[in-house]
Amino acid sequence: MPLSVWFWAAYLVASQTPGMSAAQFQRQLGLTRYETAFGILHKLRAAMVRPDQDRIGGTAGEHVEVDETYVGGKTRGEGRGVHHKTLVAAAVEVRHRKPGTAQDKRKDGRYAGRIRLAITPDRSAGSLCGFVERAVMPGTLLVTDDWSAYGSLRARGYDHHAIPECGDPEVAEEFLPISHLVFSNLKTWLNGIHHGVSAKHLQAYLNEFTFRFNRRFYPFNAFRSLLGIASGVQAPTYADLYSGAWTHPTGSGCLR
Repeated sequence: MPLSVWFWAAYLVASQTPGMSAAQFQRQLGLTRYETAFGILHKLRAAMVRPDQDRIGGTAGEHVEVDETYVGGKTRGEGRGVHHKTLVAAAVEVRHRKPGTAQDKRKDGRYAGRIRLAITPDRSAGSLCGFVERAVMPGTLLVTDDWSAYGSLRARGYDHHAIPECGDPEVAEEFLPISHLVFSNLKTWLNGIHHGVSAKHLQAYLNEFTFRFNRRFYPFNAFRSLLGIASGVQAPTYADLYSGAWTHPTGSGCLR
């Protein structure tokens, strides 16, 4: 594969705001095989997680929302409950602009700073609090719902504030609006651009979404960061991707 193709590929992946599917990527680069486009994209996604990724939060006067959602398949004819879906945890910095400015998208001036997203095996305290410890700086003010698994966060060194009755959509929208907005954007992106993804590769797409989201205000830096990280990390082969031998990389803010 010519080096020029790799530079074009990295530029397209980093600069296109909504991203692109493997089929779109194949057409854009004039590649003859879909498998080649799929492989290149996953090699680049492996470079979207910095190995020494820092934890978010830790800023005075700001807080981090922590929540989880189910992503993936639909339940049909299998009774009540969650089937064929993957649990994804999120930590989102909530920052503040001066209300009334041109950049203010919300009346209260709140907007999302950096995010961390990770697949989590279940909603237990070990899984969710373990994610928080890897994703968020100790001492940060955390806002969560009142799910019992978050009960030990204060003992783990966080200023934890649980919102009661967050099962009510109106309450959740009022107290956890930014994380819910991130989840909405994530699901729209997965379904709109990629038309759904398999659970096996979902973490790679979470990595891409996080990479794009955290650099959305600095598109050129995204291209430069992608090239810089790619020069020092391992990438999967096509065979590794399909055999299951490859584990999609995660940073310090994600579970392994």
